[in-house]
Amino acid sequence: MKILTGNRLTDGEAVWYGNGAWLETIDKADLADDKAAEERLEAIGAAALANNVAIDINLVDVNVVDGVIEPLRLRERIRAAGPTNRLDLGKQADHGSVPAA
Repeated sequence: MKILTGNRLTDGEAVWYGNGAWLETIDKADLADDKAAEERLEAIGAAALANNVAIDINLVDVNVVDGVIEPLRLRERIRAAGPTNRLDLGKQADHGSVPAA
């Protein structure tokens, strides 16, 4: 399975595409489980890049465990959770969001 991620151009925030918008948390990202869904997300990413909405756009591999999206690569887990040296900063400091790592 794959999801679409990037960095919002206005502030550099890590974002994921889901429900028709770029979201700041990974938990509602659209899942692509076949080639057609991947191509759809790639087209959305290309449009976001062309329109200066987001940069560093990638499809990333994930697993879904008990309804929680878990990136396979450590880099993507860190992007989803926030900095590794301070748990009081970044996305992990927002106790309302679902941790990705």
